[in-house]
Amino acid sequence: MSELAAKALVLWGMSEASCDFVAGRENQVFKVKGDRGTFALRIRRPGLRSVTELRSELVWLDAMDRAGLSVPRPEPSASGFLLETVDGHQVDLVGWLDGRPLGRSREPLELDNPAGIFFALGRELARLHDASDAFVPPKGFLRVHWDADGLLGDDPLWGRFWENPSLDAETRNLLLTFRSKAGEELKRLSSTLDYGLIHADPVRENVLLDGDCLRFIDFDDGGYGFRLFDIATALLKNRKEPDYMTLKANLIEGYASVRQLDMSRLGLFMALRAVTYVGWVVPRMGEEGSPIRNTRFVADACELCSDYLRQSAAI
Repeated sequence: MSELAAKALVLWGMSEASCDFVAGRENQVFKVKGDRGTFALRIRRPGLRSVTELRSELVWLDAMDRAGLSVPRPEPSASGFLLETVDGHQVDLVGWLDGRPLGRSREPLELDNPAGIFFALGRELARLHDASDAFVPPKGFLRVHWDADGLLGDDPLWGRFWENPSLDAETRNLLLTFRSKAGEELKRLSSTLDYGLIHADPVRENVLLDGDCLRFIDFDDGGYGFRLFDIATALLKNRKEPDYMTLKANLIEGYASVRQLDMSRLGLFMALRAVTYVGWVVPRMGEEGSPIRNTRFVADACELCSDYLRQSAAI
């Protein structure tokens, strides 16, 4: 246990609990076991989100838990706060969710009932969107916006993808053309598209399976966005699965069993999601495996942007 984690546990009255490090990418995460149960202690990465944004995330999670979604439930500290400051770091404690990830990136899915699971994934995304629409944010609530500016503006949330230094001239021109055309379409359609609070990152690793229960974790990027962005994110990294079209159909069917959503612009949002990774990887180029990830991200973006531009030209 780190000294910082030990100090944090005192604030939750759990200084005697066991505390084991489990992850350390965006946040430092520790698994805490004590008399009150099992929790995830999260030491939030400095600078990633403001204090107001972090508190807002926890308020939102608490509301989603009360609405019956299986999400990490925030645990108030002994002082009654959902977020505490320890040596200049923002720290929270949330309920530990059991289960195994839906899958791992770049590895084939190994699911006993893939059609049923993707139906359930679509259903739970729809329930999350329904519950988020019913949620009344308190005064001062603040989360990021995955809107046209957040995706394609001068300073996108995940970076200026068209300035990725690995791009050759042809690829850069393709992405710039996509940025222009997609921006025009979003501007034209934004008032008609379903927009509200979304998870924004329901990738395989952030979806846990526990028997018949499907759980969402890691709401770091959650905020206001187009609901199609969640659908696209859930599908994007499954495109190479041999039964992808069946998985896609089942996810959409599961969503429709709870909530209606116009899927006609899904191709646009698949491309939008793909280009975000081309920007996201730039400040991480020095990490192990990033050059390979970058090559894959650029290839996916080129394929999906080309598909979108070709289909747009045919309309």
